[in-house]
Amino acid sequence: MLNLTLAELSQGLRNREYSCTELTRFFLERCRMYGDAYNCFVELDERRALDRAQTIEKAGANGSPLAGIPLVHKDIFCIRGWKTTCGSRMLDNFTAPYNATVVERLEQAGMITFAKTNMDEFAMGSSGETSYYGPTLNPWDRDRVPGGSSSGSACAVAARLAPAATGTDTGGSIRQPAGFCGVTGLKPTYGRVSRYGMVAFASSLDQAGSLTLSAEDAALMLSAMAGHDPRDSTSSTHAAGDYTSALSGGIAGTKIGIPRQCRDEALDAGTDTVIDEALGELKRQGAVLRDVDLPVLPLAIPAYYVICCAECSSNLSRYDGVRYGYRCEDPRDLQDLYLRSRSEGFGSEVKRRVIMGTFVLSAGYQDAYYLKALRVRRLIREALLQVLSKVDAIAMPTSPTPAFALQEKLGDPVRMYLSDLFTAPANLAGLPAVSVPAGFSAGLPVGLQLVGRDFDEGGILRLAHRYQLATDWHRQSPPAPE
Repeated sequence: MLNLTLAELSQGLRNREYSCTELTRFFLERCRMYGDAYNCFVELDERRALDRAQTIEKAGANGSPLAGIPLVHKDIFCIRGWKTTCGSRMLDNFTAPYNATVVERLEQAGMITFAKTNMDEFAMGSSGETSYYGPTLNPWDRDRVPGGSSSGSACAVAARLAPAATGTDTGGSIRQPAGFCGVTGLKPTYGRVSRYGMVAFASSLDQAGSLTLSAEDAALMLSAMAGHDPRDSTSSTHAAGDYTSALSGGIAGTKIGIPRQCRDEALDAGTDTVIDEALGELKRQGAVLRDVDLPVLPLAIPAYYVICCAECSSNLSRYDGVRYGYRCEDPRDLQDLYLRSRSEGFGSEVKRRVIMGTFVLSAGYQDAYYLKALRVRRLIREALLQVLSKVDAIAMPTSPTPAFALQEKLGDPVRMYLSDLFTAPANLAGLPAVSVPAGFSAGLPVGLQLVGRDFDEGGILRLAHRYQLATDWHRQSPPAPE
């Protein structure tokens, strides 16, 4: 069971090679053995998971290929009766009273939730180090970061503690940890998957997605998660379907654009070599590689951080020590309540972004920073769409370098933010993107990122799937911790 994909686990359940209770026990046992070594979970409920597994067994097959398969959720999704902390002291005592739509739909598909995963606080981070519960560790090298903010989800799948996980992606928070940990991470088109019940960081950028072993698994997950949700005003009415059907067929003649600017942006030499080899494999299968210009690429990080900080400043204003969440002890007055509750409840990275966001929205600066960033965002989307009118997908490294050392960039926010250089453009444009394992540099995983047109998740997943049929990088697993 250890290295089986969701599709293979589903086949094993149908063939009665094991029951869903046995499958759930298998992953729970691995979590007991290795979960603490990576610090990738914030809550694990064995009893509830086993009870649900037995209920599914008694009910019989419901027709879903995901029925009876366990999974874990990033601790940003509300699950009724579970703590939902977002990796923050501010929500350490909050228990969700309802289910997020993503959770609801995966449960309807018959999946079994058994844990919530660690994450950067309120999804603000690119390394998995800003959580109130301590940093998540990279399973390939525990002295290195797993990426963020979906650090625990990527780590759990890479270490084979869970066969699949949910994540959220605001500026690369699914794809970057997927690249660092050597798993497949999918960020769908903005609005493709409901954000209802997903704690907001930057509402115009946040998107739910998945972390899995393979592109086929990502297609299975998306088929269950996607679709309009009337409870989410940003949810698209664009028809969703069975994304696994899009995987069939070859990729001969598929045009892939390679931005010339990628090599100008401090790209690690080992990463460059791995990406070239991965593109060579796609070319051998008949894909047509074309150099394209994307001169707006260096503008993505400044625009992204102005917009996301402005939106997080607004979204996090609700955490004031009054209604729910952390409340300071013995406040002298209302102002002291607000000040100390927020000062003690938020970590340093969240405070930094709230302060920056409040500044760029303040009188006298909104036009100079926030509104200008919105105009740059439009230019980035137009540039990407112009390129995608000539090619079927854009290929880039997921990150400029492999996973860096713990605390290497924690004290230098600008260097940390540059980790999102190649992932942030897709969020600013609202486009779908997937990161797939493409090889190793200095013993660490490297991810290849494919960006597609609006709602063309099927197209980029087909490219990723064909690549994985010809390679086994997604089958590689890290050694168990000693």
